[in-house]
Amino acid sequence: MAKVGYIMATSQYDKLEEDRKWMNDFGCVRIVEENDEDERNRPLWKQLMVALQRGDELVISKFSNALRGSRELATFLELCRVKVIRIVSIHDQIDSRNELFPETRPSDVLEMMGALPEEVLPLRKSAEHVVNLQEKMIVSLPPVSSAKMQKLDREKTVINLYVAGHPIDEVWRASGFRSRSSVFRILNKHGIKLNRGNHSGPIKRKGISDNPQDKE
Repeated sequence: MAKVGYIMATSQYDKLEEDRKWMNDFGCVRIVEENDEDERNRPLWKQLMVALQRGDELVISKFSNALRGSRELATFLELCRVKVIRIVSIHDQIDSRNELFPETRPSDVLEMMGALPEEVLPLRKSAEHVVNLQEKMIVSLPPVSSAKMQKLDREKTVINLYVAGHPIDEVWRASGFRSRSSVFRILNKHGIKLNRGNHSGPIKRKGISDNPQDKE
């Protein structure tokens, strides 16, 4: 059983330090923080959903901070039900075990669910605005060749998909590489811990070269 915290730490979120302290005081062994540029895909949130085990406790700042809409809320609640995950939402004052926030009523929970889409929208717009500004600032940097940019994008795709918990075969197909060893080469290059079952290195595929110089 482990307590884990999650915060969508966008640049406009002003309760970051307060939430960190609350989670630490509550005994969270780790606090996962996502930033503006990952607000849309949330790779760390996806990785966390895969990593949670039966009986764990998940502390979030607020439902509208952790989730992007009502559909994600339904999927999240079902996952927590199946894995018997305790959910604690600090600012919604909701505890699925009914130990904290005794003053919270069922009507408060329903109000949170109804207001979720309205509360999520400003967060998404704020994060998108920050990312757009960052992208516009890139024009002042030295130009990068299209081949190099394509290579960087491919490496980023491999890392994000693997960290998000996708199987190696899915990561390989999405990357466009000719051999699976190229996927492991990139993960090793960026220091990503290999954690798919018993695999601690490339899985050699019969008939396909394992040479790092494979054409990509």
